[in-house]
Amino acid sequence: MTIRIPYGRQTIDDSDVRAVSEALRSDWLTQGPKVEEFEKALADYCGARHAVAFSNGTAALQGAYAAAGLAAGDEFITSPLTFAATATAGLWQGATPVFADIDEATGNLDPQACARAITPRTRALVPVDYAGRPADLDAFRALAKKHGLLLIEDACHALGASCGGRRVGALSDMTVFSFHPVKSITTGEGGAVLTDDAGLRDKLAAFRQHGIRRGEDWLYYVESMALNYRLTDMQSALGLSQLKRLDSFVARRRAIAARYQKAFSGWSEVETETSPVDGSAWHLYVLRLRGAAAAKRKEIFQALRLAGIGVQVHYIPVYRHPFYEKLGYPRGLCPKAESLYERIISLPMYPTLTPAQQDEVVAALRRILDGLYADRASR
Repeated sequence: MTIRIPYGRQTIDDSDVRAVSEALRSDWLTQGPKVEEFEKALADYCGARHAVAFSNGTAALQGAYAAAGLAAGDEFITSPLTFAATATAGLWQGATPVFADIDEATGNLDPQACARAITPRTRALVPVDYAGRPADLDAFRALAKKHGLLLIEDACHALGASCGGRRVGALSDMTVFSFHPVKSITTGEGGAVLTDDAGLRDKLAAFRQHGIRRGEDWLYYVESMALNYRLTDMQSALGLSQLKRLDSFVARRRAIAARYQKAFSGWSEVETETSPVDGSAWHLYVLRLRGAAAAKRKEIFQALRLAGIGVQVHYIPVYRHPFYEKLGYPRGLCPKAESLYERIISLPMYPTLTPAQQDEVVAALRRILDGLYADRASR
């Protein structure tokens, strides 16, 4: 099976290659001036005071949980419709993830379900900007303030998104981004946490570098148990180059999404987005199958793959993974998330996806659906 049209891919041009090449010829390869330059540019873009870069998005999540002080006996509430790292990074700190159900219209964590899950052990709310669409951050900020909790936004899908006229990155106590190749911009691997709080910034910076505080001359002091989660200058040079084109990347994703919406309009077998999504970064285009098509998702998925189209499913609810089942999380915990999972397929979505490739995706899906219904009619 050869995948000709992947579900996501990086967008690299000569300016990126030149930026990395210049970094390679400099005196710095690991953590040098380009890291600080990238952090400042990222914070400025999002309207935040501070950005702390990490080696990947998962490390950034763990750094946020560590800075929040999460430890054994604490709980944090998050969405089951996310990559497992959202929850597992907190487990590494000893805290317990509590999964609350989603709003099926958006795929995002439901603030009301989240409110019902708060206990005296809750320390943080961790909404996920599913597929690039910002969560209901006004509601989550109010909820966090009411209960004295930290709001940690998993925005790994949402760099370049906006909410209420403000860019994601400056709307929560801490906002976590990922720079994996399929994300809004890439540093190869990489991540960052943005915050307006200088104290949190200092904790994040220490956590990514062995818990070290520098003294005079040769002196340094390891003040906490931490890790080496540093981003390199080479990666930061790539991130700086990519960041200059972020707005154009997001604009292209939005245009592709609008084209999908128009193409699928009137199809009885699928649902397109129905709630407003103007501020989405469109990391994913998640198509929802309906009726008999939903029951045949596996066949549709396999047929699209055989046609060379690299569809995916985002996501298996976290607590349905074997590791979490062993921890005692039961199936049926979040019925709306499980129902949505059973009928979704992510279609190709990346800035260099051409109109001809997108037409091929749409035509292949139409052909496969027609074939399924023809099979049913012939029986």
